[in-house]
Amino acid sequence: MRAGAGLSILPPMTREKAAITLCADDYGLAPGLGIAIRALIEQGRLQATGCMTGSAFWPGEAALLKPLEGRAGFGVHLTLTDHTPLGAMPSLAPGGRLPAIGAMVRRAVLRHLDKAEIAAELERQVDAFEAHMGRPPDFLDGHHHVHQLPVVRDVVVDLWRRRLKPRGGWVRSCWENPLAIARRGVDPIRAAIIALLGIGLRRRLRAEGIPHNRSFRGVYDFSGKVPYGELFRVFTDAPGPGTLVMCHPGEVDEALRACEWLTGQREVEWRFLASEACALSLADRGITLAPRPVPA
Repeated sequence: MRAGAGLSILPPMTREKAAITLCADDYGLAPGLGIAIRALIEQGRLQATGCMTGSAFWPGEAALLKPLEGRAGFGVHLTLTDHTPLGAMPSLAPGGRLPAIGAMVRRAVLRHLDKAEIAAELERQVDAFEAHMGRPPDFLDGHHHVHQLPVVRDVVVDLWRRRLKPRGGWVRSCWENPLAIARRGVDPIRAAIIALLGIGLRRRLRAEGIPHNRSFRGVYDFSGKVPYGELFRVFTDAPGPGTLVMCHPGEVDEALRACEWLTGQREVEWRFLASEACALSLADRGITLAPRPVPA
């Protein structure tokens, strides 16, 4: 969020369109995340979660997720940054470690990616989902939004066509109108960059009739400077058809501390999303929770 920026609330929309889908990222990355995400699904607060099937914890976390079938959508949080790939990737991860997001974006924009190598890895990640859930994923999205990058997005569209289309699966779009981003005033530069990188994928999704969300919200700096309840109100206000709000709830454990810096704010999100304040925030504005962020 910009230093000193005020949080603005967008003009209200009609009640019949006031629905959002809350999607938790990173399921399977660490056991503590699973504890929070499963609890929120059971509570009816989350409608979807993206699974990091390349994680060593995924098999055990999948077994704990399966009893919640039908309570939320389960997708693959396609991973091409910061972690260990499921198979050899001599071009992108020559030392066995995927690059940081900055390096990944540069390579993608310059088309310095081996498409066949990317396709093989993402296929393995979808295979890992099916191996432990017994079915194809409900949707595809990306860790650090990599699924929308040049070259990668072509692979994602092909994956959807072959493996998700028969079940009516969808793909997350990270496009959001930059004017709407600016009016919210929440981390507008980062949010606009993510949105602009998503234009190409959004065009493909629309051209090929691939189900996708129409509004994407939830980008912020995880600094904790602004209470999460205030951010949540801005992210969820005035939703149009197909509004998806990403979130990152979790219980911090040693496994999480060992692999990333985003820790404490996850517990802040979990506490708010599980709270009565969250329910009242939505109810006071007539906002409901939609099982899929895909307009009819």
